Amino acid sequence: MLKRLRSLPRPSRTGALLAFAAALLSAGALGAAAPAQAQDQAPDQSRVTAAVLPLDGSGREPAVYGDDVPYDTASIIKVDILATALLQAQDAGRTLTAQERACAEPMIRHSDNAAANALWRRIGRAPGLEAANKRLGLTATKGGPGAKWGLTRTTASDQIRLLRAVFDTGAAGGTDARAGTGGALNADSRAYIRTLMNTVEPEQAWGVSAAGTPSATALKNGWLQRSTSGLWDVNSVGRITVDGHRYLVAVLSDGNASMGEGVSLVQRTARAAVSSTVSGH
Repeated sequence: MLKRLRSLPRPSRTGALLAFAAALLSAGALGAAAPAQAQDQAPDQSRVTAAVLPLDGSGREPAVYGDDVPYDTASIIKVDILATALLQAQDAGRTLTAQERACAEPMIRHSDNAAANALWRRIGRAPGLEAANKRLGLTATKGGPGAKWGLTRTTASDQIRLLRAVFDTGAAGGTDARAGTGGALNADSRAYIRTLMNTVEPEQAWGVSAAGTPSATALKNGWLQRSTSGLWDVNSVGRITVDGHRYLVAVLSDGNASMGEGVSLVQRTARAAVSSTVSGH
């Protein structure tokens, strides 16, 4: 259930937010539309935030729906890990080594954790990630402690900044001029990440893809059951296409009773947020 979903204050988006709320109500997503819970059932603890940026438009700030607060990344951090590895390789005047590619490709396509472990160590864990993120334009992402890359904390708007660094060919995110393209990642690095996100295995092609044309979607999902609570973090980020127009979308959630409920919440939220953003333009 979506009980806390609202937008950050944006006076110009009143119509879009009303449409968003109406879409959620019609989908039965808001708490008011849900049946009363049994007394022995734990109250719903889930929360969700979505951010959407029209990639073909002139706006540079995403529409944010929900409180733009930090969430655990789970496996969506793997895009950031790869971007960091590519940026470090650029600095060294080289491409990824064969060993690095052998980790990068299963890490994104299959969400392979062993591969992520290897690249996380390779980039210097949280300090390496955070140094790269300063150049990529991220401002609210903190690397996970030690080997725990999945406990990196990020916001929906920061994930849009990362997606811009990968998918926005006009001003490719960040402010580092060394790449010579207006952004920190060069054209080859951005193309490599896009190719991998375009070819995730079918079983993992859920999430933000629900809001667009599946065949024209590039994404990375993340899911993690927290040992302290038994509840699930479920996230999805990527680029989608709606009626020929491209959108960057990030949906972050936590407190889900199961992975399935989290996936449903993320997909429902993605559809409503994109619909609202499309109608607001």
